[in-house]
Amino acid sequence: MGKREIKHPDKQVDTGAYSAAVEVDGWVYVSGHGPLDMQTGEVIGSDIETQTRVTLEHIQKVLGEAGCSMDDVVKSTCHLANIDDFGSFNGVYSEFFSGVRPARTTVQSVLLGILVEIDVVAKKP
Repeated sequence: MGKREIKHPDKQVDTGAYSAAVEVDGWVYVSGHGPLDMQTGEVIGSDIETQTRVTLEHIQKVLGEAGCSMDDVVKSTCHLANIDDFGSFNGVYSEFFSGVRPARTTVQSVLLGILVEIDVVAKKP
């Protein structure tokens, strides 16, 4: 099976040379997403809770386009501009996953203009 590009259904702005996600052999690899308005490219929210929620909503939409849900996510990598935001980030993050939560790596990273970026890997049901 070849690669299939998955697009964000709301995206109208160019944010770089990458696919929102790629599906191959029943696996969906979702690129790092942040809290951007998909029509303007502007950052949504100034606090970690809002930015985390927007970011995970973007990932949820991309997974939906691939025929997956958040329950199909097996791995996530989360980048925080400030690791001291972990508690607030984790509170919102936990709302999006139930049952067996994905394996996760969370690190502090240099992020330009945003507080959080998340990528995930999902297995199609």
